[in-house]
Amino acid sequence: MKNILLLVLFTIFSFGCYAKAEVKELPPLDPSFMGAHNMALVSHSSTIYATLMTTYNRPSNVQLLYKIENKDLAFLQTVRDGQLTTIKTKPFNLQRLMRGEKLVVMADLYAGHFDREGMLVYENIPITFSKKLYVRELDDIKESSTLQEYEMVSLNKSYKIYIHKIQQKPSFAHLLHIDLEAGCLMRFRTSSAVPKELELQYKFLNCGTMKPMYFETESFKTPE
Repeated sequence: MKNILLLVLFTIFSFGCYAKAEVKELPPLDPSFMGAHNMALVSHSSTIYATLMTTYNRPSNVQLLYKIENKDLAFLQTVRDGQLTTIKTKPFNLQRLMRGEKLVVMADLYAGHFDREGMLVYENIPITFSKKLYVRELDDIKESSTLQEYEMVSLNKSYKIYIHKIQQKPSFAHLLHIDLEAGCLMRFRTSSAVPKELELQYKFLNCGTMKPMYFETESFKTPE
């Protein structure tokens, strides 16, 4: 009986040591990702998503899509009913979201673009980032081209979000939601490096039920 007890204790101890060894510590957060981060809020049905308003400069040189946890109907209606809803967060380290943390961040919410005559709707409200869906750092991006590439985020068997892979200037950010009924092209050519949104939508016309979510060109223009 004593030998059995010793064997059980040894097994438990060995498993504990092995499990501890398997846990990998993440490196310290990069302080260069600290700051107030601007994001657009988009929705489909009753779900809200946040997409970072990407730029070419750190700390915003990242394409990031997150699911937002929300139980406030008024907040949902603000996002769902507006053509564009943006937030300006209080300072935090963006790398925490890039790693996939669940995080609550305080932010000011605007109807429209916060820096282009948008109207402040809510001040200093909590935004709960619950699930990372996509992240891509702009550290090695292709030259500007008429050949456009998209990546797909699968929400479930049918629902997908397509995200344009931002290129060097001039380029654009583009997200759209598709209730997938047929295969969509992930690479295609357009009439210019920065086409009209309508032209891009036409490329996805035969994919299924489509909902434009976000389109931005101003941040990716070539300086005149």
